Amino acid sequence: MSEINLISAFVVGLLGGVHCAGMCGGIVGALSFGTRDGRSLPILLGYNLGRIGSYTLAGALMGALGFYFSGLFPVQTAQRVLLSFAGVFLILMGLYLAGWWNALSGVERVGGLLWRRIEPLGRGLLPVRSVGQAVLLGLLWGWLPCGLVYSALVWTVSSGGVLEGAMLMLAFGLGTLPNLLLMGVAAAQLNRWVRNPMVRVFAGALVILFGVLLLRDAWLGS
Repeated sequence: MSEINLISAFVVGLLGGVHCAGMCGGIVGALSFGTRDGRSLPILLGYNLGRIGSYTLAGALMGALGFYFSGLFPVQTAQRVLLSFAGVFLILMGLYLAGWWNALSGVERVGGLLWRRIEPLGRGLLPVRSVGQAVLLGLLWGWLPCGLVYSALVWTVSSGGVLEGAMLMLAFGLGTLPNLLLMGVAAAQLNRWVRNPMVRVFAGALVILFGVLLLRDAWLGS
């Protein structure tokens, strides 16, 4: 069911793009401020490379954590627990995307203490004058307390290993990329599409369906 996880992660990142733009839009604006013509795009690319890199690294760490704890149980029990965990989180994310229940918003508080230590380092890199600075800023700002990102990280515990966790968060990060990279006219058009209630309901229902399939596989599969 790894394909379901990767597709779901990408859909969650893409359809949660309005939330991402709201959280990081000011940072993207600061990256563009004061840059010469033709320099904004490389700097934005550098920032997003760093941001998605930090997601991927965090996913690998959480995947390793899940793999360690799964080793404490018999194989069949561990598989059932991990699939059930993933299924429940997919259902919660689907409810969030559809706008039916925002239970995941409380996850943002978890990283507050860590973020207080990281934020001053990020502010020290502003204004950004080079691609290298942008990559470093992205690596730091990838830990910004965000319910969507942190929920995806918790979900990654069920991925089954280091590589699987990294791939899951990479797929999520790539899903968030359009809204943050295409700030401006293209992003406005994309945001209108993402804000369409029917689109959000369809995406949320799709992710919920994926979660139900994982739960079915956990408890009814051979």
